[in-house]
Amino acid sequence: MSDNTADEGQVPTPERFTQARAAQSMAVLEDYAEMIDDLAQEMGEARITDIAARMGVTHPTATKAVARLKREGLAVSRPYRGVFLTEEGAALAARVRMRHRVVVDLLVAVGVPQETAEIDAEGLEHHVSDVTLKAFEAFLARR
Repeated sequence: MSDNTADEGQVPTPERFTQARAAQSMAVLEDYAEMIDDLAQEMGEARITDIAARMGVTHPTATKAVARLKREGLAVSRPYRGVFLTEEGAALAARVRMRHRVVVDLLVAVGVPQETAEIDAEGLEHHVSDVTLKAFEAFLARR
């Protein structure tokens, strides 16, 4: 009888969990970059209050995430103004948006309803490897 917590004969390693935590941390950063880009396109700038409201988080949580974006060189802010993405931040937001579209398109292609595909893609888009994403794109191109 085998334990269902791990594949037969494979013991989870600390590196696997470290990678999973890093991926989750990056997913949060990507979501904030994408939201800032959306708000900037809609309103000309992204204010912390608007970011928090759209992300469904508190003002301090949004402030902390934006501070991390700034430390990573992905965003800047100006006194009495909003938050703006750097070129690198805008490129990240564009990549995330493209990944989202590919995942949604694949889910719809295999029969997932559009609304469900949009919701599910929000989680999947951050964890799909580039190899898998290219396979999704190749599959979609053959349809």
